Amino acid sequence: MKIKSLWLIGLITVAIMISAACSSAPEKTLLDKYFHAVSMRDNQTMAAMAWKPLDIDYASFAILEVTPEKIEPVNLPALNEKEAEAKKKVDDHIGPVVDAKDALDAAKDELDNARTSAARAALKKKVEQLQAKYDEEYNIHKELQRMYGEAKDAAAKEEQITLFSLGLKSLPGIRSLNGDVHRKELVINVKNKAGAERKYKVEMRKYVLKDETGKVAYNGQWKVIEFVPVS
Repeated sequence: MKIKSLWLIGLITVAIMISAACSSAPEKTLLDKYFHAVSMRDNQTMAAMAWKPLDIDYASFAILEVTPEKIEPVNLPALNEKEAEAKKKVDDHIGPVVDAKDALDAAKDELDNARTSAARAALKKKVEQLQAKYDEEYNIHKELQRMYGEAKDAAAKEEQITLFSLGLKSLPGIRSLNGDVHRKELVINVKNKAGAERKYKVEMRKYVLKDETGKVAYNGQWKVIEFVPVS
């Protein structure tokens, strides 16, 4: 009975160690599968594992550095709010731009219809002032549009990467869901078939989203986000 108990304890210990090893080193499993797909020229599998797949001449790879896993709150809700705020600023500023343009056009019409040199001189100065005002409002609006475009692109990119980790094409309400994003960064060395070597920084992420009650609703997978050459 004692021997059987020790055997059972040993089996449980081994299982825990294997489970811990697998959960603590997702980068090795993911990259092994990814580079196997590279060697097989399996573009579909590569695209399913990496947000920005890297198709290279590959013979072997080695993991040189791995950062500790970071767990942070997802920022898609914040990015979505930032996009909405930026859009509102653009919409709210349409009126001042239109008003400035209308005032400028009206002054130009007055200048065209002026009969005396004194009137023309006064109206010319008015047009110059209104032109400066319109240019100012126009430039402000262009900057607001630029900021809105950046906010929109950032939110869209984060949504797409989140869906990529979840293995979904779409998810209604995803921008309002809270949860965590798990991150790891690696440095790997890749040797090609000719023997040349190159290092890459690799970013990995996994998203875990929760519903309104705080329970895990969507448990994503580790995915490679991109490979960035460092040498």
